This record gives sequence, C-alpha cells and structure tokens, in this order.
Amino acid sequence: MNAKKSDKLATGIIYGLVGIVVTILISLLGYILYNGVPDINWHFLTSEAQSFSAGGGVRDQLFNSLYLLILALIISFPIALGAGIYLSEYAKDNWITDIIRTSIEVLSSLPSVVVGLFGYLLLVIQLNLGFSILAGAIALTFFNLPLLTRNIEESLSSVPDLQREAGTSLGLSGWKTITKIILPMALPGILTGLILCSGRIFGEAAALIYTAGQSAPSVDYGNWNPFTETSFLNPMRPAETLAVHIWKVNTESVTPDAGVISSASSAVLIIVILIFNLGARYLGNKLFKKMTAAK
Repeated sequence: MNAKKSDKLATGIIYGLVGIVVTILISLLGYILYNGVPDINWHFLTSEAQSFSAGGGVRDQLFNSLYLLILALIISFPIALGAGIYLSEYAKDNWITDIIRTSIEVLSSLPSVVVGLFGYLLLVIQLNLGFSILAGAIALTFFNLPLLTRNIEESLSSVPDLQREAGTSLGLSGWKTITKIILPMALPGILTGLILCSGRIFGEAAALIYTAGQSAPSVDYGNWNPFTETSFLNPMRPAETLAVHIWKVNTESVTPDAGVISSASSAVLIIVILIFNLGARYLGNKLFKKMTAAK
C-alpha cells in the first residue's frame, strides 16, 4: 500500500470515528430532549417540587444549581488563575514543580463520591457548616480546581514566546506583559476550560448529596438579605440541585408523575448547559476581539 492510499485510509477511519462520536452525542441529546421538552412549561419551571402529589416543578432546584455554580466559580477561578499563572510564567522546571503538577493530576482523578465524603467529614461535620450551598461549593472546588488550573496553565503556555519578547521590548514589566498581552491571547483557551468546569459543576450529583443535601426548603425570593434563613441568597441553607433532584426522583420518588418529572428535569438540565456554553463562547469571542483588536 502506497503513501497516498494509506493517507486516505487513515483519513477515512478518523472521519468514521468522529462520525460515530457525533452520532452517539446527537442520539443521546435527541432522546433526552424528545422525551422531556414536551413536558416543560412555565408552571414546571416556576413551581415548587412536590413530595407526594403530581404537578410539581423544579423552580428551587434550578435556582440552587445556578447559585451553586456561581459560588463555586467565585471560589475556584481566582485560585486557579493565580496557580496557572505561577506554573506557566514563574515556576522553575524542577522537582518541586513536578510534585505540584503530579498532585494536581492526582486530585483531578479523584471520584466525585470520594470528594463528597471528604467534604461531608470536613465541611459538614468538623467545620459545622451543615448541609449547605457553601459546603457544596467548597467541595466542588476540590475537584474543579485541578482541571481549571491545568487548563489555564496550558492556555498561557500555548501563547508564543514572541508575544512575551514583544512586551519586554516595549519596556513592559513581567506582570504588565502577562495581564495586557498573554492573558488576552490565552482567553479562548481559558474560557473553554471554564465552560467545561461549569458543565461539570452543573451536572454534578454525587459530591452534592453529602454536602449541599437532598432537601430544598421553601425560600422567599423577595428576601434579598442573605443572612436570614428564608432568603434565597442564604449560602448556609441546604439546597437540592437539579442533578440531585433527577437522581432522587428516579430512586426514591413516590409521586405519580415521577417519570415525567425526571424526563423534563433532564431536558431542562441539558438545555441550560447548552445555553450557558453557547452564551459563554459568544461572550468570550466578543471579549477576545475587544482585548486583542482582532476582527
């Protein structure tokens, strides 16, 4: 077999494998949306979940998922950004840096249920945070941080050294070069990692069962004081997320329409993740063009 035929064969195999992956993805998304979208309506999105009667919604679970996502990113992103900048721009290539990178890889491979149990013992019991949104956000940070740190480091390292030399030749300090040149160039890669981490947070269930809890007490959406128990912004209240709600409905629910709730909730979860991903990419492209003067 000559080189041209080998190239065509390899290309065909690659396209075939990609087609299989895309087909599986479209089939999975199509199945979830086909079964769940017909049952989604305004009442379902704005009403409380019901424990025994039919007709419940996912209002509180949907808000809890979004609120926990925001808190987890507020905690993890600054830490990951600082760690990524240090490893990419300042850390020397020695055994200490190798240990740090190895620790990051090990931490990123931990099962979420292990992180959940660790968060339960440390945050819920030892630190007396109880089942709360804050405990859940901190627990998610443990396995979200390594992925985000690694992604930011690789995004910064992928920027050509010519950009750094250009900043130095203009008389910019190292920090100015990083913030004004390197970070804007690495923004698309950083945003991709942020989207991946956000999707992982939004769809996480195992770690949150042991930290954020499985209950969704009634809250007052007109109470903006986060220090009161009934406020929807109170980070110390237990909060059942949408992913945990789907798991609970499929395993423990006694409501007559459990199957409908499960299908509709799964579709809502997929739709929100898709909206977030597409919106984040659009915003990231806008910021990249603005910060780099690209067209």
